[in-house]
Amino acid sequence: MLAALVPLPVILPLLGAGIALMLPGRRRLQTAVTVITLVVVLIISLALLFGVDALGTQVVAVGGWDLPYGIALVADRLSALMLVVSSIVTLLVLINAVGQEMADTANETPVSVFNPTYLILCAGVANAFLAGDLFNLYVGFEMLLGASYVLLTLGSTAERIRAGVTYVVISLVSSLIFLMAIGFILAATGTVNIAQLSSRLAELPPDIQLILHVALLIGFGIKAAVFPLSFWLPDSYPTAPAPVTAVFAGLLTKVGIYAIIRTETVIFSESDLRIPLLVVAGLTLLVGILGAIAQTEIKRLLSFTLVSHIGYMLFGVAMGTVEGLTAAIFYTAHHIVVQTALFLAIGLVEQRAGVTSMRRLGGIAVLAPGLSLLFFIPALNLAGIPPFSGFIGKVALFQSGFETGDWLIYVLIGAGALTSLLTLYVIGKAWNLAFWRDPDDVEEPTAELVEEFEERREALAAGKAWKAKPSVPRTMSLSAGAMVGVSVFVTVFAGPLWDVSSRAGENLRSPQTYVNEVIGHGDGS
Repeated sequence: MLAALVPLPVILPLLGAGIALMLPGRRRLQTAVTVITLVVVLIISLALLFGVDALGTQVVAVGGWDLPYGIALVADRLSALMLVVSSIVTLLVLINAVGQEMADTANETPVSVFNPTYLILCAGVANAFLAGDLFNLYVGFEMLLGASYVLLTLGSTAERIRAGVTYVVISLVSSLIFLMAIGFILAATGTVNIAQLSSRLAELPPDIQLILHVALLIGFGIKAAVFPLSFWLPDSYPTAPAPVTAVFAGLLTKVGIYAIIRTETVIFSESDLRIPLLVVAGLTLLVGILGAIAQTEIKRLLSFTLVSHIGYMLFGVAMGTVEGLTAAIFYTAHHIVVQTALFLAIGLVEQRAGVTSMRRLGGIAVLAPGLSLLFFIPALNLAGIPPFSGFIGKVALFQSGFETGDWLIYVLIGAGALTSLLTLYVIGKAWNLAFWRDPDDVEEPTAELVEEFEERREALAAGKAWKAKPSVPRTMSLSAGAMVGVSVFVTVFAGPLWDVSSRAGENLRSPQTYVNEVIGHGDGS
């Protein structure tokens, strides 16, 4: 019974996209179909997580072929946890987009395009998490990337088209590298089933293994935005509509991290690239955060911190221990939620003030204290301030590293601690300049800010009560607040989340369990 739920997170969004396409111009019906679909997917994902955690890995052979010859969809603790987190994020971002009337503004996001495209993105993400073979993983990537091309360029402004071209070119290159790697692996082993590859790749000569391993990591590394393959991200994400940027920043790069985790723990469990991965993780941490320091635009600043914090996840994977993998999984779930919450909060600032440049913002904490709080809470979490989940994840990662006794890992711990301090610095700078600074000190204040502060001064001078203008749609505020609430929930219930992450880490360090579940499901060997 539980196994019957496994394909639904992929099938239902595709069906919803088809229904939405048959309702062009009918905004409310399209939105209702999309919201209902995502709510049902969230419920199914929760059922899968609890079921898989209690009963073990669930495997479904799609297409009527026995495994390992057919298409395998596999739900284990890691994929089920990622499904739950991604379902929460996509649902709340969709509600935020509805609040911004994205689906009703022809110049920004035509309703006939946005809803079905968004559902296809959700289906692609789910398919990537559940894929039991490399080609199906490739299909999942292409589904979400094809949808992301459309979402990134909605509105067809010159800036978005220019950023979209870069994004499309880089994505096509990474997909081509991934597809070539799949072809090489199929030629060398005769299969693309992930469970079978675990044993067959180990039988190849070491130099062939290395070539195939590096090819996969390059393809996934571009998608995950690890250094030096991350140059495209800060220019691509900030130009999209705010809700689209939020789901991209929070979720899409983590699909690449998920693929790297599978590569290192199942596909190439016997091949060791630990040292190069540790070096790349350290450079990703430092280069990303140094880029953030140089920014004056908050969206770009957050995009660079996104790149930087990918290094923490890669660090945990590269350690290769159960504790390191546990910390990486926990930090991945935490970061998806927190990064999405931050971009939704900045979307509210942009809606309120018209800009997100720190050169032109000031006094937001006075004009919109509630909005400022929505930024402040996930910002502290991202910086790793105790007792938030960011602090828990980083401490767990560092503790796991100390237990290895490896000098290179000690260097990475130092880089991670420095990155955390610099993250606090850039977040503090953004808060001080955009939210806390006196508007009189702003270099190039917007006309809206100047006018609103003048009204506030006149009201206070006359002894009258001053009330801020309600310039942000309530649905946007509520959805952003709910996302921040989820980030707090992750902190409050960090213990259960850590337990699930720990059991997932133990499974990953015993890939034979995964192999036995998948291969044992069919008659092949």
